Amino acid sequence: MPFEGFDFSNFWEDDDYARKSYIEEPPTTELIAKVEGELGYELPESYIWLMKQHNGGVPVNTCYPTNMATSWAEDHIAITGIMGIGYNKSYSLCGDLGSQFMIDEWGYPNIGVAICDCPSAGHDMIFLDYRECGPQGEPKVVHIDQEGDYEITILADNFEDFIRGLVHDDVFEY
Repeated sequence: MPFEGFDFSNFWEDDDYARKSYIEEPPTTELIAKVEGELGYELPESYIWLMKQHNGGVPVNTCYPTNMATSWAEDHIAITGIMGIGYNKSYSLCGDLGSQFMIDEWGYPNIGVAICDCPSAGHDMIFLDYRECGPQGEPKVVHIDQEGDYEITILADNFEDFIRGLVHDDVFEY
């Protein structure tokens, strides 16, 4: 089972913004299949599991440490929220600011699925990267920097490792 031993009791920041822009009803099997068909990728089991518990939102811990500098910081990236499975919220996978919008309108490389937006308002994004594993495989999680010629930085080997690696922004000095 995904996320064994992980405590989600203080994971989400369920404020008005999160409810308005991210959080959808838990996805049904039919909705998951429809979204996967539209995106052309099988979503990771750990992502689906998490979305069935809380379908999109803003986590309390929004930073992910990196070993190299990104456009955001010398030692980490930051996310604004995690896109849920659905169509109804702006920041859902198939919402008006979802994955395909970021590829079509912002020119992000078509390597997978945009799953997290960043505080840069579209100038960098977090994607599930299916280049190595194919559309049915277990994708890596990457940071793509639109301002840096769409430079791709690998963050985690899988979605669960990415979620487990998120830390609070007070860990970093600004």
